[in-house]
Amino acid sequence: MLIVDDEKPTREGLRAALEDRYDVYVAEDGASAERLLEEQHFAVLITDLRMPRVNGMELVTRAKALPRPPVCILMTAYGSESVAVDAMKNGADDYIAKGHLQIDELELRIGRALRAATLEQENHALRRNLDERFGLENILGHSAALKEVLEMVQQVAPSRASVLIMGESGTGKELVAKAIHNLSTRARQPLVTVHCAALSPTLLESELFGHEKGAFTGAHERRIGRFEQAHGGTLFLDEIGEIDPAIQVKLLRLLGERTFERVGSSRTQTADVRLIAATNRNLETAVAEGKFREDLYFRLRVMEIHMPPLRERGSDIVLLAEAFLREYARENQKRVADFEPAAIEALMAHPWPGNVRELRTAVEHAVVLCRGASIGLRDLPAGVRGGSSGAPAVSTRGWLGKQTVTVEDAERALIVRALKECAGNRSAAAEKIGMSRRTLHRKLHRYNLHDL
Repeated sequence: MLIVDDEKPTREGLRAALEDRYDVYVAEDGASAERLLEEQHFAVLITDLRMPRVNGMELVTRAKALPRPPVCILMTAYGSESVAVDAMKNGADDYIAKGHLQIDELELRIGRALRAATLEQENHALRRNLDERFGLENILGHSAALKEVLEMVQQVAPSRASVLIMGESGTGKELVAKAIHNLSTRARQPLVTVHCAALSPTLLESELFGHEKGAFTGAHERRIGRFEQAHGGTLFLDEIGEIDPAIQVKLLRLLGERTFERVGSSRTQTADVRLIAATNRNLETAVAEGKFREDLYFRLRVMEIHMPPLRERGSDIVLLAEAFLREYARENQKRVADFEPAAIEALMAHPWPGNVRELRTAVEHAVVLCRGASIGLRDLPAGVRGGSSGAPAVSTRGWLGKQTVTVEDAERALIVRALKECAGNRSAAAEKIGMSRRTLHRKLHRYNLHDL
């Protein structure tokens, strides 16, 4: 809770009355309050109306524009019906006159406003989940390797278990974490993400657990950590293999006891948080080398999901490239509709060490450079144009005479190539290209390939 009033007796009196139930911050004017609102999330903002520089109405308007706006209650000694109406028009959730201020009534109004805000958030989350088709809509592909991941996501999501997502950089680990959260019982609560490798050990500890004012140089105010922000929801720790041993100890305690202390404080805090972690490092090797705690590793990997690299998802490459082409053509307002056969061949031949992220970047590059209606070989980045003998892939030389190539063309070529390599063994071919034998049979009928 943030209390803003330029009269010290009022703000300190409210702090004393409310701090037993709330984590109370105070600000002496609107400008100071704005800085606090930018630094951390508050569930409730109680502000005086008449203040110098930034008044209460302006503060409420700016608070409501935040990604996670607080419940806003305006106080004023100049109570009138017209002021109350103006306050509500500016986004205030409630209004109370200072002259009639009773703590019991204020707490009642705070509780009522919080319940209304929670209901609105729940409705928004439900609508979002429906719109997002249960959280799996952004994970494109129909390869067997990816289907196995998606089945695991659907099984794991409803549980409370910690999840460790492992895989090379750019394979989509964060998308999987979001899908698990959106399919879980915590979907109505926040999903908070921390990229561990981007912060020094000191900053990461403060980011995760929060700190008290004066805990270290530059700690001018108390800060709520990401665990507290994610209370009731999910915390996603990306690149967890990079965290410092000292933080590993704190993290282990939180996973076991659900308790922690802010930096510079001895007061124990609790957090009901589901933890999802991801890494592109081999944590078993890190454990053997003494760089990662074995007990933490086992705590994290209650459920383990391995993201397959793109080179093991050959049948998904064209599907993903087509999706990225549509996205970037729309974003750049260009009429680029498809790929020329030579471009498809290069995409299929490249080993994609950067995985889906590299493919996305390559397609964006090609769309920007493309001067016609189809992306040609010349439009792709130089590294992709060269191909690689180490790629898994499928040749498209049989259709280079065509002016354009569709997903169906690429799929047909994959099937033909797989059947030839497997000497006509349909079960082996289906496994090779990542589809069931029944699906392969249906595709053979669709593409008139019964005789292969």
